[in-house]
Amino acid sequence: MRLFDSIYRYLDERLDLKPLVEFAQHKEVPRHRFDWAYFFGGLTLFFLIVQVCTGILLLLYYRPTDQAAFESVQFIMTRVTFGWLFRSIHSWSANLMILAAFLHMFSVYFMKSYAKPRELTWWTGFLLLALAMGFGFSGYLLPWNKLAFFATRVGTDMVSKVPFVGDWLLHVMRGGDDVTGATLTRFFGIHVAVLPMILAVLVTTHLLLIQKQGMHVPKSLESEASRRPAMKFFPNFSYRELVVWLIGLAVLAVLAAFFPWDLGVKADPFAPAPAGIKPEWYFLFMFEALKKIPATVLGIEGEILGLGVFALGGLFWFLVPVLDRKASRGERSPLFTTIGVMVFAYIAGVTILSLLGVFS
Repeated sequence: MRLFDSIYRYLDERLDLKPLVEFAQHKEVPRHRFDWAYFFGGLTLFFLIVQVCTGILLLLYYRPTDQAAFESVQFIMTRVTFGWLFRSIHSWSANLMILAAFLHMFSVYFMKSYAKPRELTWWTGFLLLALAMGFGFSGYLLPWNKLAFFATRVGTDMVSKVPFVGDWLLHVMRGGDDVTGATLTRFFGIHVAVLPMILAVLVTTHLLLIQKQGMHVPKSLESEASRRPAMKFFPNFSYRELVVWLIGLAVLAVLAAFFPWDLGVKADPFAPAPAGIKPEWYFLFMFEALKKIPATVLGIEGEILGLGVFALGGLFWFLVPVLDRKASRGERSPLFTTIGVMVFAYIAGVTILSLLGVFS
């Protein structure tokens, strides 16, 4: 304790920590029947921290070339002490982070926490989820195995369907006409440099907005929250958040230890694509829909139409704080709640059915 007090006094003399300490002591978290939803954001942050730490360790050994990428990952898994465990933790935490981010997004949506004055918080959170999926897509190719190679080829092919600039975007992403070593190098740069820089800015902004605006209480729960004493952010809520982090760590440890991430076979550009190839689970709700659309609909190419619908859907979701005027006025908005239920049911249902192999 003396050492801690000495460190605190040293930092306080130079950084004036008293306002931050007073803010933490007075900050409160409302309590109601759905206050457990507040933990999803912190859980997403926890898995992000795990991603950063394990990613740095993997970066020490990884070589981003088509001749050495697969072998470097193989070296990590077989020769580096606990390398297989760190790679499994990195891969599983990426999936758990995206899952927690989706749950956080829907919990915010259903509690109408996007309403004025929290529009910026919603928009930065939306962009953070898109970045998380971008991390997943760019990192998927880095082991340079057969499944990742052909999945990336299929995924980048969709970019070519964008009207007017599709071919140019495809060439920029791949670094050529096909998925090659140049694509791997570009994805590596995007994964470890471009996306992390954007992520740092967005995470900082998102957290500052949350601290500034506080936790939102749904209109329907305001009377219940007013009857229950608020919870102190520190130490009460912080300790509960720590318990959630420990549960997340336990789940991550079990998955990484008992279901280690497989490396597969090295990519061969001249080999035939494996049958039934699919993207990662968080893209399945789009992938399965695009597969079911006919080749042409009213003279429009099916994939272009499908991508257009998903683009409009994403734009609608982004603009919900502006479109849902009732929530901005503190009123109930059953229409947007119904839309949210339908979107959640579609994404969850299609994803689960696809993972179970229901779709051929």
